[in-house]
Amino acid sequence: MTTLSLPPFDPSAPRAPIGVRLRGWMLHDLPATGVKQGPHGTLDAQEHRHPWWKVMCLTGVDYFSTLGYQPAIAALAAGVLSPLATLLVVLVTLCGALPVYRRVAEESPHGSGSIAMLERLLPRWRGKLLVLALLGFVATDFMITMTLSAADATAHLIENPLLPHWLEGQNVAITLVLLGALAAVFLRGFHEAIGVAVAVVAVYLALNAVLVVVCLVDVLAHPLVVGDWWQALTSSNGNPLLVIAVVLLVFPKLALGLSGFETGVAVMPQIRGNPEDAADRPAGRIRGTQRLLTVAALIMSGFLISSSFVSILLIPAQEFQPGGAANGRALAYLAHELLGQGFGSLYDASTITILWFAGASAMAGLLNVVPRYLPRYGMAPGWTKASRPLVLVFCAIAFLVTVVFDADVDAQGGAYATGVLVLITSAAAAVTLSARSRGQRRLAWGFGIVTAAFVYTTAANIVERPEGIRIASLFILGIVVISFISRTRRSFELHATHVHFDERAVELIAQSDTGPLLFIAHEPKRLDAEAYRKKLAAARVVNNLPADEVPLFLEVIVDDSSDFETELEVHGVSRHGYDILEVHGPVVPNTIASVLLHIRDITGLMPHVYFRWTEGNPISNLLRFLVFGEGEIAPVTREILREAEPDVTNRPWVHVG
Repeated sequence: MTTLSLPPFDPSAPRAPIGVRLRGWMLHDLPATGVKQGPHGTLDAQEHRHPWWKVMCLTGVDYFSTLGYQPAIAALAAGVLSPLATLLVVLVTLCGALPVYRRVAEESPHGSGSIAMLERLLPRWRGKLLVLALLGFVATDFMITMTLSAADATAHLIENPLLPHWLEGQNVAITLVLLGALAAVFLRGFHEAIGVAVAVVAVYLALNAVLVVVCLVDVLAHPLVVGDWWQALTSSNGNPLLVIAVVLLVFPKLALGLSGFETGVAVMPQIRGNPEDAADRPAGRIRGTQRLLTVAALIMSGFLISSSFVSILLIPAQEFQPGGAANGRALAYLAHELLGQGFGSLYDASTITILWFAGASAMAGLLNVVPRYLPRYGMAPGWTKASRPLVLVFCAIAFLVTVVFDADVDAQGGAYATGVLVLITSAAAAVTLSARSRGQRRLAWGFGIVTAAFVYTTAANIVERPEGIRIASLFILGIVVISFISRTRRSFELHATHVHFDERAVELIAQSDTGPLLFIAHEPKRLDAEAYRKKLAAARVVNNLPADEVPLFLEVIVDDSSDFETELEVHGVSRHGYDILEVHGPVVPNTIASVLLHIRDITGLMPHVYFRWTEGNPISNLLRFLVFGEGEIAPVTREILREAEPDVTNRPWVHVG
């Protein structure tokens, strides 16, 4: 006999309406209970994680794709000094960004990144506002990564001499098609995105390795070009101090070569760790992420130095200028010049592909970071914990950005650099504060110097290209406004993800096995015996409570009113001869409603809660509720219960007097 895990398909069974099926498809990974740390953050045990080198390819499509334009940017900004300026980028990468993010991976191993570290350092509303601001820069960085890379891929596509001329002038349309294809990959599934990334990065790095080797051989065959470059370098910049000053001044323009670290830690939950990894500190995953960051930085550093060197030696200076054949595509220019149209077109195709797919790491980062914070703060609808609706939202925003900027790569460069630099600076500041709090003085000083360097770089970039901070400000403003509107709309929801009673609390509730269960809401600001006596006496008089009924006091201690989704721990305590249920929560009415509903569910008895009317203006009390979790307690508790339980016969009773 065969046992079937699923019942046989019944062709006569009616199919669900298309709206129901579409909703099920869109919300397929929406968690039923609890808090999910992002659709691609916390994976179920049966889900497949990936080796670190595969995840490196996912972040590498962003990081390595900068080779498509970084050498040209360096040559245009620094001229003959571009190899030295690129060397400074490499030194900052290996001695600054890499140690910072290795520390971030160690202290934030679940993909929250430096934002979570700063959130812990600044609790309550200050921390939430800081997180919202940083999420604005995250959105700027990741969203512009998607649109800029797709626009640059479009530029490479149009400039290929073998493609039809009618593509010219269709930048916006082609960019929108590329962004739509990227969204389709993520709607299909995250594992497919990683598989595509591995193939794309492998081919791209192999072609670049071939091209760089051929270029170096050509340089060795013509040693005069090195002499000419050296003579131009020494004749125009004879003073070493002047050379250093120029390199430092142009360094902020080359900061795009530092991109990729933030997404490297954002997607680290995808990395396969060890079976014995602890949930709070997965050592295997941390080592894999640190290996990912190190190997990616070393690969990129080698390509940055070599590509910048051969570009400035083998490409005429005028070709780097706007309208020149090497503007924004130095290596593609060399591929066509040295290896012919066939290899050049293959290189173009590979560059176009990796630039298009560079948005994959950004999309993965957004899908991981946004659900970690906004739904947990109550600042986004519940469906934002599912991946597919978010993909469509991010795709729509990317379409809007592309149309607004007319798919112009240069117009988006300032915003991209601003987002990258602010996130790296915040990460450096986070690890500096962390090292200081742990008494690691030498590390604190070292990370402090790195932070100062990134602060200078960020400030210089903002001064030179202020449009970047303006665009980031729009993202921040949009996130803050939408977040607080959502928080206000969701204020009457139940906030508790779980409710747990300790042994003493269970004993107090079990004292009455036939009901009713009576609770007096008590504000835990006065805990003396007289306060409890007066509260009980007033409740008996106002509500005509029988003398033989002994109600329990219910006290909510507000810890952090900025929190939204929390687990509630209910403790049974006795104070001055009175039995009390004490619970810590972010908001008084929502916490009371959650506890009462849980008591109803576990006992089968209907709780009754007794309040006293709150003094003061109702509007000001409502504002106190929204911001501080207190205020107009009785009517808000009743409204929360009404929304949570539509059936009035199953709703806990609220008495006010």
